[in-house]
Amino acid sequence: MTAPASVICCTGCGYVADPADPYPFRCPRAGTDGADHVLTRLLSAAQTDFPDGSEANPFLRYRALMHSYHMATARGLTDAAYRDLVTSLDDAVAAVDGHGFRATTFARSPELSEALAFAADGGVWVKDETPNVSGSHKGRHLMGVLIHLAVMERSGLLDPGDRAELAIASCGNAALAAAVVARAGGWRLTVFVPPAADARVVRQLCDLGAKVVVCPREPGVPGDPAYLRLRQELDHHGALPFTTQGPENGLALEGGQTLGYELVTDLAGGLLDHLIIQVGGGALASSTIQALREAADLGALARLPRIHTVQTAGAHPLERADARVRAALPDDPAPSAVHEAMVGAARHRSAFMRPWPSEPRSVAAGILDDETYDWRAVVEGMLLTGGRPLVVAEDTLVEAHRLAVAETGIPVDPTGSSGLAGLVEMRRSGQIGDHDRIAVLFTGRQRSPSAARAVVA
Repeated sequence: MTAPASVICCTGCGYVADPADPYPFRCPRAGTDGADHVLTRLLSAAQTDFPDGSEANPFLRYRALMHSYHMATARGLTDAAYRDLVTSLDDAVAAVDGHGFRATTFARSPELSEALAFAADGGVWVKDETPNVSGSHKGRHLMGVLIHLAVMERSGLLDPGDRAELAIASCGNAALAAAVVARAGGWRLTVFVPPAADARVVRQLCDLGAKVVVCPREPGVPGDPAYLRLRQELDHHGALPFTTQGPENGLALEGGQTLGYELVTDLAGGLLDHLIIQVGGGALASSTIQALREAADLGALARLPRIHTVQTAGAHPLERADARVRAALPDDPAPSAVHEAMVGAARHRSAFMRPWPSEPRSVAAGILDDETYDWRAVVEGMLLTGGRPLVVAEDTLVEAHRLAVAETGIPVDPTGSSGLAGLVEMRRSGQIGDHDRIAVLFTGRQRSPSAARAVVA
């Protein structure tokens, strides 16, 4: 076996996964010492170039950046064999969902730019994920994991006749994406959901063959009950984490990076001043930040935009953690000081990232995670780029959703348009100028016509 062009290692303790380990998902030390342990795929820049391919499928276009590709080729699979494997999986996804994975559009919205009074050389660029598999960006994360598992089976490191069960904690887009991708790959899936899960989503999950387990909150037990139940399943019953929480499956972030790579490709050497990303568990922001940093390291992006995050007034654990980190830093910290502060914060996770103390509520229900699981990478990304966490009120979330649908015609849901709510807030406060170039991510398709009116007090 030749040396692969990437390794999986832990940002918390330096653990490096064995290339022969078919499940390099979670650091063995996670949960043992109170520190933050997240497995991350690190590229060898000397062995990698940023792809300039034109394939419509992002998992083919950016395969040279994928750990699954590196593992496949290191174990003797040809490029053609890998392409055939990915294509067959994508065809299976299309058979379940009606279409497979394709790069989604990223373009300036003249309507939003005019509505928010930007100059002609500035404005709002929208990445539209609503046509993606199962209606959101979530399938990107899980398709990356499915491809990895398929490579492990093709390489003889896993027995396709003795598959473990996959598991996820989610009540919305991530669960639906997991169900579609798992069914396409022929894997069994259990989905842990809260009692308030949308009945239509639950029916869809069952129709896709997933086993659904309802997890009520227990008095005095902090944290998302579905996530806590997932952890029990992973720890005691041998299930595999088919989930978008980075601490449970670091490889899920790699699939999500395809979104960031597409931003770089579509910018074609151009620059953004700001990127505003909605945050729940943090996988979207974490994977996008890592993708942009890798593109910069490989010379495909001259500089990163300022990265800002959006959470709701109903729950903002990331903003709370960010404030605790910033309190220990000078006003304009050097990158080395940021790195040192984040290493220290990761060693004492509970002092910075804690479960939200009450059950969160918002019209942007998809970002109401009790914790931001991938908080460390997101806070560091904001600090290094000069970005800020934003906490947005309910009326602004509703206003931004109405603006998004009315001006663009994109059937985005209130969660998916919440990055735009952050932009509305920043325009009002004067933090973004008329000539600035800003990107927002429309990440989920509207499933319920009444969702925008269902603001919970």
